[in-house]
Amino acid sequence: MALDAPTFTLYGAKASGAVAVEAALTLLTLPYQLIEGATWAEPEARERVAPVNAMRQIPTLVLPGGQVMTESAAILIYLADLHPAAGLAPAPEDPLRAQFLRWMLYVSSAIYALHWIKPDVQRIGAPTTAREQVVNAVHERIAFCWQHMDSQLAPGQYLLGDTLTVLDLYVAVVSRFGPWRERFCEAAPRMAQAMARVDAHPRLQALWRERFDEA
Repeated sequence: MALDAPTFTLYGAKASGAVAVEAALTLLTLPYQLIEGATWAEPEARERVAPVNAMRQIPTLVLPGGQVMTESAAILIYLADLHPAAGLAPAPEDPLRAQFLRWMLYVSSAIYALHWIKPDVQRIGAPTTAREQVVNAVHERIAFCWQHMDSQLAPGQYLLGDTLTVLDLYVAVVSRFGPWRERFCEAAPRMAQAMARVDAHPRLQALWRERFDEA
């Protein structure tokens, strides 16, 4: 990548879905500026991202031309398709493309979206006194969703076969959220084997350690 290549701007935070975008940018060797801030916990972070994303959420990616992208699955698919030679997504004519899109959107809507409830259970009409019960129920549902996905896939080295895709990056990050990796491995043992390879990827190990405070 040329030293003067256009730079992306990513609003993200440690232990957030934005780390999957960081992983994709890393593998694609695309330069980016990271604007750090946990929007679910820090009012200042919400205000930093507000000028480009009225939802005040991360990840938010500003493309080199100034166009704004939100929604982690969309960002990952876009970056992979923008650089097809890297092989981070099956091509549109590839028979695996349908399943790739299916599971990218599944992780986003059936699993990742549930975490929006946890910081403020009043968002779904539950009293704050019921937070523990609601969060436990959310985690049970997430474990069920991982189990379902595991039953539908036949992973090779990675989730869709022997080629690493942004689906692997997405699951590697979201599976670290509650109910945490241990429960994920119990619910999705076949996927867990693929995730162990993603965790050990030589170009990503340092990122995982830094962004998830892993030893």
